[in-house]
Amino acid sequence: MSTTFVKDTDLDPDVPAAQDLAAVLQREARPARPGALSTSLTFGWRAVLKIKHVPEQLFDVTAFPIMMTLMFTYLFGGALAGSTGEYLQFVLPGVMVMSVVMITMYTGVSLNTDIEKGVFDRFRTLPIWRPSPLVGMIFGDLLRYVLASTTIMVLGLILGFRPDGGVLGVVAGVALLVAFSFAFSWIWTMFGLLLRSEKSVMGVSMMVLFPLTFLSNVFVDPETMPGWLQAFVDVNPITHVVAAVRALMDGRWDGGELTWVLVSGGLITAIFGTLTMRLYNRK
Repeated sequence: MSTTFVKDTDLDPDVPAAQDLAAVLQREARPARPGALSTSLTFGWRAVLKIKHVPEQLFDVTAFPIMMTLMFTYLFGGALAGSTGEYLQFVLPGVMVMSVVMITMYTGVSLNTDIEKGVFDRFRTLPIWRPSPLVGMIFGDLLRYVLASTTIMVLGLILGFRPDGGVLGVVAGVALLVAFSFAFSWIWTMFGLLLRSEKSVMGVSMMVLFPLTFLSNVFVDPETMPGWLQAFVDVNPITHVVAAVRALMDGRWDGGELTWVLVSGGLITAIFGTLTMRLYNRK
């Protein structure tokens, strides 16, 4: 009696042979590891997609700026400037700075939420530049800052705001504000890693932001303030950002204020960016 051996591949012609599988799976060179910029932009796109799936997140960049602009213009305009139209020319750049800077705290809140859900534990296992989830999150928030600035500017134009600097001055002012907000966001990423809950991050953020924004030149000229308060206002970074944005929108290039804002933004990024990276690597 003879025995005939039948191969497995003869039973099913759709099953590939072992040597064919080995040829496919064995590659001579691995794919190149993604770069830092590429992965950061990818996580930035992830942040934008979160807005798409949860559109309620746009409330703080649309309704909040509109409410702030209308409230402070018509609340203080008649008392401080004699007319809302004249006061609008002064206060709108300041309200824009205040609104966008206050929005930056949501970077830390979102980061803390992702950490509590365990999302960043999975990110840390990926073969990518480790800080890219943090940098990408801030990149994604840049869109929020632009949307908030655009919303305020459109509303201001409807109400009668007329910048002497024209389109170029407005674009330059918004670009400077967005660049400073990018640097300022690193403060809240540090708090997002340091504190245990999103409520704690929001509470600390508001405790820092309220004095910085209200004790500044956003609503009134600092010369009307007491001397001891002027000393704080003069070193307040928000004061210099408002002054620089106002000058740009008025068609003036104030080199001193621009330098102050750029240098302070660079220092904030260097200090708090470094602290954030150390906390992220240790956490």
